Amino acid sequence: MRDSTKHQGQRKQLIEQLREKGIKDERVLKVMAGVPRHLFMDPALVNFAYEDKAYPIAAEQTISQPYTVAFQTELLQLKPSSKVLEIGTGSGYQTAVLLGITPQVYTVERQQLLFKKTQRLFTQLGLRPKKHLFGDGYLGHEDAAPYDRILVTAAAPELPKSLLTQLKLGGKLIIPLGEEEQFMMRFTKTGVNSFDQEKFGRFRFVPLLQHKN
Repeated sequence: MRDSTKHQGQRKQLIEQLREKGIKDERVLKVMAGVPRHLFMDPALVNFAYEDKAYPIAAEQTISQPYTVAFQTELLQLKPSSKVLEIGTGSGYQTAVLLGITPQVYTVERQQLLFKKTQRLFTQLGLRPKKHLFGDGYLGHEDAAPYDRILVTAAAPELPKSLLTQLKLGGKLIIPLGEEEQFMMRFTKTGVNSFDQEKFGRFRFVPLLQHKN
């Protein structure tokens, strides 16, 4: 990835912070050590790119805190062959981390400004998701279903049922659920209409928006 060696020292410090906070998956840490987060941020905020904090991006959205990106990615338990649907491309930073583990990444963004911006950025950085789509994340992307993993990067007040139906048997969905404050949830598909669910820590995300009829 272009510019992947710049700010290497700062990234190394960030990775050590993530380890100290409990991130154990070495593949996730290794990939994040190579992703130039500063390129996914507003140029005015580049000096803060390797702090473990969320920052504003276009369309009143945020680039997630690196710990949150690492935590969600670790929960996915990805393999190099995993087929992943990401709901909420946002800045493209999480997409880049996913692509560092598996090439089979489908990502959906409903904010046209962000969609166009990340489209240009992915081209510049040589990042090639299987599909980069402009659309309603609540609907997922049925054309390429089923998926091994689905990752939602914005908060939903309730679980979008359409995403559960697009999971393979044994597949996992990671989603922050709640309104003012969210719990990170992991749903594992155990049957046609049955799921195991696990609750993790409290987080704060921007809301998952959907198109209105």
